[in-house]
Amino acid sequence: MEEQYHPSTVEKIAQEYWKDSHCFEVTEDPDKEKFYCLAMFPYPSGKLHMGHVRNYTITDVISRYQRMLGKNVLHPMGWDAFGLPAENAAIQNNTAPAKWTYSNIDYMKQQLNSLGFGFDWKRELATCQPSYYKWEQWFFTRLYEKGLVYKKMATVNWDPIDQTVLANEQVVDGKGWRSGAVVERKEIPQWFIKITDYAEELLSSLDELPNWPEQVKTMQRNWIGKSKGVEINFDLSNPIEGIKGFDVYTTRPDTLMGVTYVSIAAEHPIALALAKDNAELSEFIKDCKKQSVSEADMSAAEKRGIDTGLTAVHPLSNEPVAIWVANYVLMDYGSGAVMAVPAHDERDYEFAQKFNLDIKQVIKPTKPDDDCDISQEAYTEKGILVNSGEFNGLDFQQAFDAIAQKLNALGKGKVTTNFRLRDWGVSRQRYWGTPIPMFNLPEGGEIAVPFEKLPVLLPEDVEMDGVQSPIKADADWRKATLDGKAVEHETDTFDTFMESSWYYARYTSADLESAMLDPNKANYWLPVDQYVGGIEHAILHLLYARFFHKLMRDEGLVECDEPFKSLLCQGMVLAETYFRKNADGSTDWFNPSDVTLEKDDKGKPIKATLTATGEIVEIGGTTKMSKSKNNGVDPQTAVGQYGADTVRLFTMFAAPPTQTLEWNDAGVEGASRFLRRLWKTVHGHLAAGEPATLNTSNLTQVQQDLRRKTHETIAKVSDDYGVRQQFNTAVAAVMELLNDVNKYADRSTGETLAVEREAIEAAILLLAPVAPHISHVLWETLGHTDSVVNAQWPSIDQAALVKSNVTIVIQVNGKVRAKIDVANNTSKEELETIAKQDENVQKFTDGKTIRKVIVIPNKLVNIVAN
Repeated sequence: MEEQYHPSTVEKIAQEYWKDSHCFEVTEDPDKEKFYCLAMFPYPSGKLHMGHVRNYTITDVISRYQRMLGKNVLHPMGWDAFGLPAENAAIQNNTAPAKWTYSNIDYMKQQLNSLGFGFDWKRELATCQPSYYKWEQWFFTRLYEKGLVYKKMATVNWDPIDQTVLANEQVVDGKGWRSGAVVERKEIPQWFIKITDYAEELLSSLDELPNWPEQVKTMQRNWIGKSKGVEINFDLSNPIEGIKGFDVYTTRPDTLMGVTYVSIAAEHPIALALAKDNAELSEFIKDCKKQSVSEADMSAAEKRGIDTGLTAVHPLSNEPVAIWVANYVLMDYGSGAVMAVPAHDERDYEFAQKFNLDIKQVIKPTKPDDDCDISQEAYTEKGILVNSGEFNGLDFQQAFDAIAQKLNALGKGKVTTNFRLRDWGVSRQRYWGTPIPMFNLPEGGEIAVPFEKLPVLLPEDVEMDGVQSPIKADADWRKATLDGKAVEHETDTFDTFMESSWYYARYTSADLESAMLDPNKANYWLPVDQYVGGIEHAILHLLYARFFHKLMRDEGLVECDEPFKSLLCQGMVLAETYFRKNADGSTDWFNPSDVTLEKDDKGKPIKATLTATGEIVEIGGTTKMSKSKNNGVDPQTAVGQYGADTVRLFTMFAAPPTQTLEWNDAGVEGASRFLRRLWKTVHGHLAAGEPATLNTSNLTQVQQDLRRKTHETIAKVSDDYGVRQQFNTAVAAVMELLNDVNKYADRSTGETLAVEREAIEAAILLLAPVAPHISHVLWETLGHTDSVVNAQWPSIDQAALVKSNVTIVIQVNGKVRAKIDVANNTSKEELETIAKQDENVQKFTDGKTIRKVIVIPNKLVNIVAN
């Protein structure tokens, strides 16, 4: 072998072998245990970033490890190809989204291969391909036939920049999750899937996912938002346009006697009826439609409202209660009306204070010493009822039951369960997405596109004007016939989360043309054994995928109840930022590759200058790699400089997978040095000659120590990979083993070389999942005819773990006075004798009476003397 390590040469050899041998292409094998490992597939944005590299390295490490355990491992890759960024890029670059997308896929695939990821490319898919979205369209028509899909006029979250509807989950702090624009409310016809029909199961089956992060499960529980409460009817004192009353839902019926007004949403039927003859109210309703729709933003926003002049009848006291239209009530939640109890609700309190409305306390603290000053703030805790007539003195649960019972007896209310979760609005008004497979009928209404007319093809050769979707603008595309009658194609497209909700299942049947899934193949591979992706998808993709999986199960396509058995949420990748503040207040950000650093003796950057000009710039600290801060590190540049194995090794070694990783050149250089040292160690070992056959019966102490270290490392790394998923400590353990190999290096005999060979081979096998290229070449160089990718994971020799000698601590009256080396498993009696005879121990026992001797075999002797 060459004396020097050349990553580019080594990586070319390994990658050509994997490609020519079709190493990672798998088929179903009922005689082998399967393992399905999957990373969330990427959007083909143009090139990989370090977040991708970390994500896919994690799944590649897991996949290669499981393969070495003898399992049948599926590790596929594809492309989440539809979406707004392609449209925006196409407009900017004067091209079609399809052309831009396919070009990006080609480049990014090359990048993935250059990093040595072991993907089964035979199963590659792109969600923009008709062979994929045909079956999504078919499945949607099946859901429509089952009554799980419907269309209605709906007040939606409208992104004014992206010109499309957003699901509630896509509104972050009142802004569009992609554009960042303040979201408005707009009423348009929309298609929905009844995710609420599955709310209870989506909630309860979270308990069947012990290998999911608790944080993710908590986020989903909160989003589903199951609550037990009472639905209460309020009659109008004077009906309006046939409306006699309305319902409210509350989880706090114990505060019912504290209701001093009722708030209704701007889109509530009562408000809309009154607005016909009330210009002020009409203008207020229009204004409300422009505000942020997130619950958090609405809670924090200034409370505004208009008194309708109408009153409702309190269901228990029969007193009149004023009805207000308020900007903090959403029509989409509950009935669009809330009973206002300002003494015990912060929003109601703020509203009542502003408009000088009554505030009536009906709850007092359970403990008399607890603070409760209604003149200063609302008291929102549960407590004991006061000022509530016959319910005075009851605690929360007693009051809940008593008030609910009375309302039910009066026909004014009933106990019910509510969910925060709302049906999934899947219509989008943009072009680059799956066409919704519905025909609009000339007489009104709609009908599902028949199977024989699927897929409804999205035209790819289009011109983007940035104003209107090409399929909305194309009258010819909209035209269609059904049974000889003219109909029109629906021009909305699916929310792209539809595509990402079932792609993991399609990988099992990627080449199937006759059906959505092959049940035999799907049921062999599913569920995914290990899924890896960011926690930011907790209530978007992960919830939708769980829902979609249950829909497929109920269609008979899959048997299991959940799509992902184990979930690992990787941490972000951070990098240093460098910037210059300009006189006009703007900021210029500089990429780390353009900056030269001066560091202190601890390696901390203290000065940054632009390499090209020498200008001093500011050091801004570490933050998530992003285009806006220009602090991204190009993976291809890093691979070109250090090699793919170094990049992979650094990303696994620098931090545990679930924690943030800070990219730094010193750490990358350290990873590179380790691989060069490994190469040099193997080179030196081979140059020393041929090892003898390993004979464990007559080893020196040094040889026993190295064997023990070897098998301790195998045990630790096996646990780190397979149980703890702490790849950083696994790499550290291999580094320690290599240090011991070089520390104990004695290549004078065949016997010593045999022990060293065992340690080196173990190190290569343990490192193979993380640094597969160098492991491939070194394994072959050591004379193995099978590739390391097909090698068996090293087994632990339990006998090697047993120490022949152990160090015993000797204490006198609890203080350490000596340490002695003795044979392993020396008897208690012999240990006691040896301890008493130790010269240093005798200094502290002479002239004293030994009262007691405590012996813990292989660890400690404690002599009590006075």
